[in-house]
Amino acid sequence: MKLNNKIGIIVDSFGVSVKEGLKKAKATGAEGVQIYAVSGEMDPAVLIGPKRKELRDYIDSLGLEISALCGDLAGHGFQDAAANPAKIEKSKRILDLAVELGTNVVTTHIGIVPEDTNSPIYAAMQQACEELGVYAKSLNAYFAIETGPEPAAHLKSFLDTLTTNGVSVNFDPANMVMVTGDDPVQGVKTLRDYIVHTHVKDGIRRRPVDPRDVYGFLGYDAMSHEKIAEMAGNGAGFEEVPLGAGSVDFSAYFAALQEIGYTGYLTIEREVGDHPEEDIRQAVKFIQSFRG
Repeated sequence: MKLNNKIGIIVDSFGVSVKEGLKKAKATGAEGVQIYAVSGEMDPAVLIGPKRKELRDYIDSLGLEISALCGDLAGHGFQDAAANPAKIEKSKRILDLAVELGTNVVTTHIGIVPEDTNSPIYAAMQQACEELGVYAKSLNAYFAIETGPEPAAHLKSFLDTLTTNGVSVNFDPANMVMVTGDDPVQGVKTLRDYIVHTHVKDGIRRRPVDPRDVYGFLGYDAMSHEKIAEMAGNGAGFEEVPLGAGSVDFSAYFAALQEIGYTGYLTIEREVGDHPEEDIRQAVKFIQSFRG
């Protein structure tokens, strides 16, 4: 196997400012970057006017591309019909920003898709994703749902109910391994028609966990990235570990991506650990080892 996919890094994983993170990503050997665009300096309401061109020019000057923006608004995703109009509006503005910065992918979490397809929560999520999908399609772009909260087959059945593929998939193999125990290789094949972006991350499942404890659920707890990072760090139920040290079979996973003809980015995410920069540097080398 000889991988040809470009390597990306989530700049926020470095724990520094965007510009410093971009410099570190370049120095580490990345060809592209993913950036959170929800709050702070990257919030679409803050990064306005000439600031957008300045950022794009700076990224270009480093010889980098943006593989995707992260537009994950956390909370209950799109499970709460009353909260959805504001979240949909902000998501659209993040997508507008993405397109202006030169990428057509915004990754997000939508909340756990309920098993009961007749539930009000399922209907709220379906309605929100339909509107977002139509909007994304109008820009030749995608909102990409991150895998993990539910099995791949159930996510596919949900996506199949939408009228466009404007809502597609950001495939994260570690989330599947750590939370649902789903098989990433089979997951790639199941979701083959929807995968537009991927994360490269590794993890171990210590014991079965309730996905609601991790990703939240309406009427239950809300999702929080800080809480997920804490859970992935303490290792009680599952643990995120450096690439190659966990349960993801990357040889088989990369082969499955090749088999379905995926040519997009392999974007490194490191949400925990005391030495993220070193872990990311090693992750780049790990992926490069598959390039032959």
